[in-house]
This record gives sequence, C-alpha cells and structure tokens, in this order.
Amino acid sequence: MADKTRFGLTALDTVPLHEKVYLELVRALMSGQLQPGQKLTSRKLAKELGTSDMPVRSAFMRLQALRALSPMPNGSVEVPLISADRFQQLTAVRTVLEGTATELATKRINGNNLRAIRRHCAELTEAARDGGIENYLRKNYDFKFSIYRRCGNEQMIFLIETVWMQVGPFLRNLHIGFEDDLAGILRIDYHEEVVAAIEAGDGERARAAIVRDIAEGASHILGQVKFPELRR
Repeated sequence: MADKTRFGLTALDTVPLHEKVYLELVRALMSGQLQPGQKLTSRKLAKELGTSDMPVRSAFMRLQALRALSPMPNGSVEVPLISADRFQQLTAVRTVLEGTATELATKRINGNNLRAIRRHCAELTEAARDGGIENYLRKNYDFKFSIYRRCGNEQMIFLIETVWMQVGPFLRNLHIGFEDDLAGILRIDYHEEVVAAIEAGDGERARAAIVRDIAEGASHILGQVKFPELRR
C-alpha cells in the first residue's frame, strides 16, 4: 500500500507496471514457485496478474537475457531444465557469493535487522514442520535474503539474485525423500546455526553455516533427482 503524505493524501505508486510484473516473476523464480520445464504464455500470465500482454512480454525478454527463462518456438517461454553439471556449477557460485554476503552482513546487522532475521528463521522452521514445500521455499527465500541484503554490496546482491533465478525452480526437489514428513528436511537445513553465529557476531562461523546449508541441500538434490542430459 502506498504511504500517506504529510498532507494526509495517499502517495502515488510510481513503480512502472512492467517493473512490477518483472519483480513478481523474479520472486516466483527465486522462491521456487515455478517448476523446471513449466511453460508460460504472456496472455495467460497477463490474465492472472490483471495486466495487458505488453509488461509481461517485457519481463520475459529481460529474464531470457539473464538465462532465467528460455524462448519457445510458439512465442511462449519455458522455465529451463538444467543438467547436473550446471546445477553443480551454480551451487559452487552460490557458496562463494552467499558465504561472502553472509560474512559481510554479520558485521552490519543491527537490532532491527536481527529481529527480522530471527522472525524469518522461526517461520522457516515452522514451514518445514507444516509440510508444504512451496511455503517452505518462500520462507527459505525470505530468510536468506533478509541476511544477504544487509551485506552492503548491491552488485553482490544482483549476482546472487541472478543465480537464484536459475537455480530456484530446482530447489523444489528438496522435498524428495521427505514426502511423508517434510520436517526431516531440517536435518540438512542450518538456518538456526546461521542465526546463532550472527547473534555472536562471528562472520566466519556464519559463512561456514550458510555454505554447509547450501552444499548439503544441493547434495541431497543431486542424490535424489535424475537430471536431463542437455546439449551445451
């Protein structure tokens, strides 16, 4: 909702519609709400979002440039499939970028930031115990980026987001092996250790915990999923 001005009027929202659509798709990709191989059309998505085709097509073009969506011959787009090799490469990039961002953030997080991070941590644990993978992935995204966005380096955040747009849909596979009890996923989830390290002001320990969280999650996926053989 737009903020009130000092005159009591409602401030106009100046974010362009095409930017809102783009950010909505970015969030859906990063938080695992879209599945690998899922087809998207501008007409259907525009109807769902309550917009015209044009801002959706604009968002599609931007996301194709970032390799987050792939063009289809009929004009629609697809959430790309990725090979096991590419998934491992993206994971290696994640550990470097997200580990560094976490260590930097630890030095900058203040009381208000820490309260928000603790809240996201608790919500992530609760989401795992509730058993829904989509909600768990949304809370995982909220938790991790509540830390990364405190790192003080906008370019690093941009790079992390770009990688997450490519890898986010594959994180849906984290639930494989935990279908009967998603709470079991907490055995390979180290978000509480990350928070404990941040509370102690220990950037190196926070980095190590986030790297372990990423690495063990990726290892679980690689052990459970049959990745497609794709041409380079």
